[in-house]
Amino acid sequence: MALTFDWFLPTTGDSRSLVGGGHSVPTDLGRAGGSIDTAGRFREPDLRYLAHVARTAEDLGFDAVLTPTGTPCEDAWVVTSALITQTERLKFLVALRPGLIAPTLLAQMASTFQRLSGDRLLLNVVVGGDRSEQLRFGDRIDKDSRYARAAEFLQVFRGSFGNEGTDFSGTFYDVEDARTRQPATVPPIYLGGSSPAAGVVVAHHVDVYLTWGEPPADVAAKVDRIRALAAEAGRGVRFGVRLHTISRDRSEDAWTVADDMLAQLDPAEVRRTQAVLASSESEGQRRMRALHGGTAPSDAHALEIHPGLWSGIGLMRSGAGTALVGSHTEVADLIAEYAAVGIDEFVMSGYPHVEEAYWFAEGVLPILRRRELLSDTPP
Repeated sequence: MALTFDWFLPTTGDSRSLVGGGHSVPTDLGRAGGSIDTAGRFREPDLRYLAHVARTAEDLGFDAVLTPTGTPCEDAWVVTSALITQTERLKFLVALRPGLIAPTLLAQMASTFQRLSGDRLLLNVVVGGDRSEQLRFGDRIDKDSRYARAAEFLQVFRGSFGNEGTDFSGTFYDVEDARTRQPATVPPIYLGGSSPAAGVVVAHHVDVYLTWGEPPADVAAKVDRIRALAAEAGRGVRFGVRLHTISRDRSEDAWTVADDMLAQLDPAEVRRTQAVLASSESEGQRRMRALHGGTAPSDAHALEIHPGLWSGIGLMRSGAGTALVGSHTEVADLIAEYAAVGIDEFVMSGYPHVEEAYWFAEGVLPILRRRELLSDTPP
């Protein structure tokens, strides 16, 4: 199996410490710091810095960069459109909420993006699990209804790319002759979710099921469930995992970085973040919170939930809250565990995103290449 590796655009800002932020967590949580002085406490997500991250990812051989959505983030469409001319082959995995934009308008935007970029667009559909964030945009329907709406949304969206316009009449959308300016390549659709409602949408409408980084056995159970649902629908689905990384030449050095991150946290900020995340309707977010218990220990190893898998990121961040921590070989070994249960795409990130990309690309990827888990050649 040839694995694909993507990186991340930190559109809430970047730092050497754990930066707060996400769909509902205020970004100022990551700026305050503990008692330890570090170099470069916070990096604003301006275009120059985000272009630096994108070019670094491209130069190091990553296939794409995930760009998140949410109020604490700079807008994903504006940012990635600006980065088209800053890169040459890098793809952009753009996160979006289907209830906040008309599917035909999204098809127009995606079609234009494909032509301007040379088919470098991927779409990460985020149904939304935080009620306060949904209300901020006037979206009042419940979670299961949001998934049902996403299913209709994707039907209209895909149909709009054909040579002929598409008609659709459903519970949430009623369109006639939906089309784009001219036919374009339909971007691959990514979607995650741990609830039964998510599985139905993935099985019928999605190309890549993207899960957050739980222990491999738990990820295997998700893969098996989604694969069975897709088979019932007569489809095949690929599988990806969203993880952070702290990789060093020696295992103890990587864990020292994790220890330092914990030492910089203010317990009051952790409590504030966890109180916000506890209100999330997302089953995936509930599972992430269960991995760390909501408090920061003095020893990073106390949050090691599987050999080399660390749940400390989730103390200050919504969404993906786990990291691969260890020597380059240990991290490669854990990646191989995920590959063995069906994962073939890895969406990675690390603090800060330029430096950690180098650690991973120069330390871990050569090991995977020697093991013939990568089919590409070094950049």
